Amino acid sequence: MTRKLSAGVVHSLPADLRKALVSDPSARTMWEDITPLARNEWICWVISVKKPETRMQHIERVCSELKEGMRRPCCWPGCPHR
Repeated sequence: MTRKLSAGVVHSLPADLRKALVSDPSARTMWEDITPLARNEWICWVISVKKPETRMQHIERVCSELKEGMRRPCCWPGCPHR
């Protein structure tokens, strides 16, 4: 069964971030609680890095920081695509 997850305003949800959110029910709940613009910021923050290992670190941080109550990536200027 494929679980539906909300995406951002400009960006669609990448498969690796989707997999991480689906496997973490607490992070998924928080993901669905934030606005589409906030989800867009998280997605752009994940896809904006160049190295695969950095991208994995960002994905792990998305889940942990959502569970800590953060609604947007900290110390990041924001999505340039909006």
